[in-house]
Amino acid sequence: MASNNRDPATSQLSDYKKSQMDSNRLTTGTGAPVGMKTASLTVGPKGPILLQDFVFTDEMAHFNRERIPERVVHAKGAGAFGYFETTHDIRKYCKAAPFQEIGKKTRVGIRFSTVGGESGSADTARDPRGFAVKFYTEDGNWDLVGNNTPIFFIRDPILFPSFIHTQKRNPQTHCKDPDMFWDFITLRPETTHQVSFLFSDRGTPDGYRHMNGYGSHTFKMVNNSGGAVYCKFHFKTDQGIKNLMSEEADHLSGANPDYAIQDLYNAIANGNFPSWTLYIQVMTFEAAEKFRWNPFDLTKVWPHAEYPLIPVGRMVLDTNPRNYFAEVEQIAFSPAHMIPGIEASLDKMLQGRLFSYSDTHRHRLGSNYLQIPVNCPFKSRISNYQRDGPQCVNDNQAGAPNYFPNSFSGPVDNVSHSECPFKISGDVMRYNTADEDNFTQVGMFYRQVLNPAERKRLVKNIANHLIGAQEFLQSRAIKTFGQADPEYGRKLQEELNKLKLEKGKTSSGVQANL
Repeated sequence: MASNNRDPATSQLSDYKKSQMDSNRLTTGTGAPVGMKTASLTVGPKGPILLQDFVFTDEMAHFNRERIPERVVHAKGAGAFGYFETTHDIRKYCKAAPFQEIGKKTRVGIRFSTVGGESGSADTARDPRGFAVKFYTEDGNWDLVGNNTPIFFIRDPILFPSFIHTQKRNPQTHCKDPDMFWDFITLRPETTHQVSFLFSDRGTPDGYRHMNGYGSHTFKMVNNSGGAVYCKFHFKTDQGIKNLMSEEADHLSGANPDYAIQDLYNAIANGNFPSWTLYIQVMTFEAAEKFRWNPFDLTKVWPHAEYPLIPVGRMVLDTNPRNYFAEVEQIAFSPAHMIPGIEASLDKMLQGRLFSYSDTHRHRLGSNYLQIPVNCPFKSRISNYQRDGPQCVNDNQAGAPNYFPNSFSGPVDNVSHSECPFKISGDVMRYNTADEDNFTQVGMFYRQVLNPAERKRLVKNIANHLIGAQEFLQSRAIKTFGQADPEYGRKLQEELNKLKLEKGKTSSGVQANL
């Protein structure tokens, strides 16, 4: 039954709530009760995550297998190939193969994508954009898997399946549901920063060529002497930032839903090769201990004034895929695909992705997905103890021994390629991260990054989406954005009031005509 004059599809969650006599006990897939669902099991409040956290792995492994055969997220995308050329010496920070010589070129494959939509959805939807780069190096493939924003909605990966569910479809109505979206967003205020990016002009980039790409996470760089620093990666578009206004994006979603894919393909085909300049930010371990925010928090940025951008090189895309399915649909990226010189940090979201990406590829493409040509580390000879499995398409390492250690010339390890050691201590428990500083950087973004016209469009874009949610969710959203900046909340309230007044006049006019 519809409630509050809303149609049944829109009211589905409210009607379900009314049908429940009491709350159900939250359990894992094995039926065991869950003590805390909003935090991973970590060593100390900053991580890392423990493999024994079955609540997390059970949730994530199931989530990775929910949709066949599309990617669970980033289902629709465009791909291209080209090269990365090192232009500046950063060897004091990093020994990774692509950076060892100025002028060195490394082949790359890239996939741009929308995040929440299905394979047939519009390229111009208001949505973050995936920005995933595969470096084919002589030390194996390195995947830098990021987005077109330097931040993300959440800071603990255990919330990721639930967050993505709110971006997808209502499980009963199969419609996008504003109640689902705004309920989660307002219950998890760490989302406020990314939501502000999403509803700003940056939420609808003008194709893939005119947007930046970010590794987003905090990574670790290690040099030839074993010295390590924390770093962030930034790809700045050489074409300049261009965004679509809401009206134009809405028009294109119907007129040409493949606008961004077509734009990228045509540019490369016409010899107008798009390029990006790669920069890094660097933070020492000592500075990380003293930083006023958690440096591994994916909902925050490192201020450029304190940690300036350091130029590294230039990426150029000069080749279109020969076959979309073979080279774009089957290309598989994972943050776990690292090479010597690039390592993981304590970033909880990164730690969770190290597991989930490779896991979902094995489900979607098979256990031998790395044998697919576009995923092969063709500049590095594969020699290990992995054998068999479905879709084995190479010689399966012929007669080499398949166990280790052995006395018959099987591949051996080399301590020189060991990970950089680091110390960690802390009590193992689920640390609640909801109450960390969720609003300071959002306020800075609203006041200092956006100009008055951009702020006005941001508020209008939010209001146009929020108006579809129930009033208690609207009130919660106004309070949330107001905590970032009082004007932000006040302007949002005013815009919602205006929309409600216009809606009331329209309804009155319809009634009068009847």
